[in-house]
Amino acid sequence: MAVQKTWTVVHACGHEITHDLSDRPADRRAGFARWLTERDCTECWKAARDGDSAGKEEWLAAKRIEEQQAATVWAEQFEMPPLEGTERAQGWGERSRHQLVTRAYAALVTEGTWDETDWTVLEEKVRTVTRAAWWIDQRDAEGTDLPELLDAATENDRGTENPYR
Repeated sequence: MAVQKTWTVVHACGHEITHDLSDRPADRRAGFARWLTERDCTECWKAARDGDSAGKEEWLAAKRIEEQQAATVWAEQFEMPPLEGTERAQGWGERSRHQLVTRAYAALVTEGTWDETDWTVLEEKVRTVTRAAWWIDQRDAEGTDLPELLDAATENDRGTENPYR
C-alpha cells in the first residue's frame, strides 16, 4: 500500500483545501499536513500580507523620519560635515554614520577603555569621511571596528574640503 499523497487540510483560517504532497518524502507528508492546519491557506496568507503592507510602510516611513531627525540633531551637535552623494544616499548615509559612531562610542568609551582624548582623535577622522556610500557600506559594522575602518578609507571616501573646522 502506498503512502498517502494528497491531504485534505482545514487551515487555521477555516478553509478546507486538498494539498498534493507527492513532492515531499513519504515520511514527512503527515507532519507537513499537520503543520498546514496551524497556518492560514495561501490565499488568506497573501491577503493578510498584502493588506498589512500599507501599515508596515507607514511604520517604516515614520521610523526613517525619526532616525533622520536624530541623525541631523547629532550631526549639528558634533559639527559633522554634510555627506556627498545623491539625496537618497545622503539621508541613508547620515543615519548610518550616526548609528555606527554612536555604537562605537558606546563600545569604546562607555563600555571600553578609551578616554575622551582617544575619542576626540577618532571623531576628527570621522569628519574626514564624507562619501555617503562609504557610511552606507559600513552600516552593519561593529562599533569597535570603526577605527580600523576609518584607517582603511581611501581618498575617494574623503571630501576635498578642509577637514579642519
